[in-house]
Amino acid sequence: METLKFKTNIKCGGCIAAVTPHLNQLSGIKNWQVDTVNPDKILTIDSDGLSAHEIIHKIQKAGYTAELI
Repeated sequence: METLKFKTNIKCGGCIAAVTPHLNQLSGIKNWQVDTVNPDKILTIDSDGLSAHEIIHKIQKAGYTAELI
């Protein structure tokens, strides 16, 4: 299992609700969460075999930005 962290613009519960169906479609994600208290709105994902590019693409499809950190 690999843990990836992204700087995002996911800033509230509504944003998390919008991203949830997109991230839940990815079969390799075991767990994910967004730290909305952190100024960089850090998205942490535990996954098996997913690339950062695949995750960023899904977040962009939901209308948000993500940058691997």
